[in-house]
Amino acid sequence: MTRSRVQLAGVSKQFGSTSVIREVNLTVEPGELVVFVGPSGCGKSTLLRLLAGLETPSSGTLHISGRDVTHTHPSKRGVAMVFQSYALYPHMSVAENMAFGLKIQGCSREEIASRVRGAAEILQLDSLLDRKPRALSGGQRQRVAIGRAIVREPDVFLFDEPLSNLDAALRGQMRVEIARLHARLGTTMIYVTHDQVEAMTLASRIVVLNGGRIEQVGAPLDLYRRPANLFVAGFLGSPRMNFLPASVLRREREATTVGVRPEDLRLGVAEAGAAALRGEVTLVEQLGSESLAHVRVDDGPAGADTFVVAKLAGDAGVAVGQAIELHISTSACHLFDASGKAIEGRR
Repeated sequence: MTRSRVQLAGVSKQFGSTSVIREVNLTVEPGELVVFVGPSGCGKSTLLRLLAGLETPSSGTLHISGRDVTHTHPSKRGVAMVFQSYALYPHMSVAENMAFGLKIQGCSREEIASRVRGAAEILQLDSLLDRKPRALSGGQRQRVAIGRAIVREPDVFLFDEPLSNLDAALRGQMRVEIARLHARLGTTMIYVTHDQVEAMTLASRIVVLNGGRIEQVGAPLDLYRRPANLFVAGFLGSPRMNFLPASVLRREREATTVGVRPEDLRLGVAEAGAAALRGEVTLVEQLGSESLAHVRVDDGPAGADTFVVAKLAGDAGVAVGQAIELHISTSACHLFDASGKAIEGRR
């Protein structure tokens, strides 16, 4: 399979008077697995549908493998899309489902059999080829849907929230399988999800979308450690980053907000160069190896409660109603100005 570059230049999409995609410029390099994330309604699935040819941009251009495909029919773009719903034909076997698109294209019986066998081997579906979809688990059905895309040997794979119908255990298993698939095929993949774990574990780069615009693009850990603004900082991470007025921790002329990750809040004696937060524990979530302590901060702004979440050891021993002190290394703080933009070099 080939490795293809995908380029979007000034792409916008309107439905009536509603702008869903706004001037998106993005290049996906050959062989990358790029993940689109963002809140519901941010435009990530619409952007994928534009690439697939299921929607036409209101303005801008789309290029795949150097070809302008802005107005090219979906079947001629060299892309294969895996949807949230498996969309399998219930009366067909696994092999027939995987072969159907190739039959429509007029491929020979020998070529179809060869491609189906190859995809079945990759996805460990060899023993299931004669089964009907109703006899498969959710994870197996999703593998068949992916196999149907593989047999087309596309230049680019498009995944639209493919694991959202699976339970947590199956999602974890399928994440590993998709990562292995990408490593084996090396094909360019663009993946849409609302699940941060999927984004962080699968992506070569993450594209964070909000209101139809790109907020930030980068490697997963770069975005996590160096968010460009308050939106990205609050969106990536679970539990989300804590935000406090700058004066709570330190007086910084430019900064109006300080952000600190839950794992950077520590119990115990303050280290040199650390700030402290004092407050009362209002809730403890016991998660086994770790616990999440929800704390009402004592010195929050007048007239308003300020809460933070601290990620602590599972045996930290904190309890509801307990007064505690949390310490923060100033080097772990993220500073943001009045517009919400990160202040670089000030952590």
